[in-house]
This record gives sequence, structure tokens and C-alpha cells, in this order.
Amino acid sequence: MTVRKPYAIYAITRHGLSIATRLKAQLLEADVYVSQKLLASAPPDSICLPLPMGSTLAKTFAAYDCHIFIISVGAVVRMIAPLLENKKVDPAVVCVDDASRFSICVLSGHVGRGNAFTERVAKILAAQPVVTTASDAIGTLTVDILGREFGWTLDDQDRNVTRGCAAVVNACSVMFVQETGEPNWWPEGTPLPEGVHYTTSMDDVDPHAFEMMLIATDREIEDTHPEHWTNAVIYRPKSLVLGLGCDRGISLGVLERGIASILERHKLSAKSVKAIATVAKKKDEVAFLELSERRGWPLHIYEAEELDAVAGIENPSQTVMRFVGTRGVSEPAALLAAGAKTLLVPKQIYTEPGAQRSMTLAVVRIPFMPRSEENKL
Repeated sequence: MTVRKPYAIYAITRHGLSIATRLKAQLLEADVYVSQKLLASAPPDSICLPLPMGSTLAKTFAAYDCHIFIISVGAVVRMIAPLLENKKVDPAVVCVDDASRFSICVLSGHVGRGNAFTERVAKILAAQPVVTTASDAIGTLTVDILGREFGWTLDDQDRNVTRGCAAVVNACSVMFVQETGEPNWWPEGTPLPEGVHYTTSMDDVDPHAFEMMLIATDREIEDTHPEHWTNAVIYRPKSLVLGLGCDRGISLGVLERGIASILERHKLSAKSVKAIATVAKKKDEVAFLELSERRGWPLHIYEAEELDAVAGIENPSQTVMRFVGTRGVSEPAALLAAGAKTLLVPKQIYTEPGAQRSMTLAVVRIPFMPRSEENKL
């Protein structure tokens, strides 16, 4: 996946160049595109923008997170229309008028962070931000990006999301079930939006009593709670830590299949894994390093003495003590990395016929502090 640059700023008038210069002074990572006649007066390293702009935009549109046009909204809409794919991949587009009175979000307000970019541009220019997405305009939950600042992801970006957005915006009866994750997905001390209720257990909830459910969980619930799952938007907070041990030289394939098999058996989602952890003796285990890089899971390393001192080891091993210097690896490593006292899944062993290598895995859930709300169920 190609990494996008942060900002592109486009100016084609003298006033537009002045505004672009002010933006560039604050958005140092921005690239400034200006028409040929303005290039001599533009900030250093500005890029010549041939007119008409179509050929340039065809190259730049997918290369930046946010495009800031100091050009009329109508003109911009006509130029970008042929370049649009869908809201999952389209970049943010912000328009600023030639008098810098307004910063207008034109595209990708939520998923592409257009609303946030619009607010930032407005703050720099002392302009009025113009945001028209309903949830932001009325100050309610943004269902499609809820918890994103904490690393939460949607289990499925398409399933029920539009229905969930509509239910929240229309103040229908919506239940938010939070089994795990950060509690401040809504400002502390601020009542939840009209129609939104809160609880921490699905077992307390009749799924038919609400227009929609929003569920933050690291569990796979399609089989265990099918009626809840059917009527819900599922969020995956980063709430699980995997403690790992293995025979030296295990392959990445065996490691990944072992993790997938054990998580599936215990109805846990790999989308909720925050980190992996192991003993210092395994800090150079190739499969662990490859797994960390491929999945974006930070690898936490602990000395044997630290692991052996951890309370809560359920499966101590004298063999491990003899070879590694601690009664356990996967269990105490997961407990330490998660800052927890109890295991969610005690040590499991996985191997495959002919692999000649085995791995161990323990899973710990990061401690969860639920909200206290007046509209809690």
C-alpha cells in the first residue's frame, strides 16, 4: 500500500497564493502547487501547476491525504468528479474562498478525515469551517469512525454502518455495548446523545428493543449472539495481547496459522490484537520479527527474571525454567504487556504434522474501565 503525503495546496490567483503561503507556514509538510504566472512569488519548493489542472490532478489525487483548493467549490467538484472511487479510499478535499472567509469540507468528511482537516485549515486562516455531515453538524456520534483515534476499527466497513449512522442522526433508540476498549470514545462528563444508551454486557440487552446496536468487542459473536450480531455495527478495539513462545526457527506460516487457529477456537478477533510479547531470548526470532512487521503488532521483550516474578502463571514448566530461566514465557509475557493480572486464554500449544516446531500462545485482555453514564442501561 502506497503511503500518501499529508497535504497538497492549489492556488491559481494572487489572493489564493497569499492564502497558500499562510497555510504553508503552518502546514510545513504541504506541497504547494501554483500556476506558472505566480511561481516566482510562491513559497520555496512550490510546484508549477499547468492549466487546466486535470492532468496534474490525475497524478496527485491519490498521492495525498488532503487536497486544499483555493478555488471555487463548483470548479473543484467538476475537476475531481472523474477521479472519485469510493469513500474508503478517496482523499479529503477542502475548499477555501479567495477571501479566506470559509474553509469548506467537500469530500471524505469522516473516513478521509476531511472534517478534521477543514477545522485545521479554518483555525490557521481564522476562517469559518463549513461541515455538512449530519453527525458533526448536530454533535452526535460519528458511527463510521467511532474510536478511530484509539485504533478501533470496524469489523466490516459495509455491514450495517449506513443504518447505524441514520439511527444515531435521527435520535432513534440505539444501544452501545462496550465489552472492552477505551472509555472516552465520548467526552467524559458529557451526556450521551439523545437516543443512545450504554451497557457493558450483551446478556443484559434484548436486541429487538433497539433500532440498532453498536458493539465494541474483541469477541467473535456471530455464532454466540446471532441476533445481536445481525442488528449491530461491530467495533474492534485494540484490547488483546498475545504472549508467544516457540521452538527456535519456527516458520512465519506455522506461527500465523497457530495464532489464527487458537483465536478462532476461543472466539476472539485478530483485529483486536494490540501487541505481542515474549522473552528476551527470543528477541531475534525471525518469525516473531516478521509477524510484528507484517501485522503492525509491536513486539514487547522481557528478561527471564521479570517473567518468572509475574503472579498469575497457570501453566509453569520446569523444562522452560531449565532452558530459558523462567517458569513460563507466553503467559507472563502477555500479562506484563497488557498490565493485567489474569489470563483470558491460558497457554495453548500448536504444531503441525511435519513442522518439527511448535509454538505456545497465551492471550490477555487489557483491563477495561467502563463509563459511568446517566443513561446506562
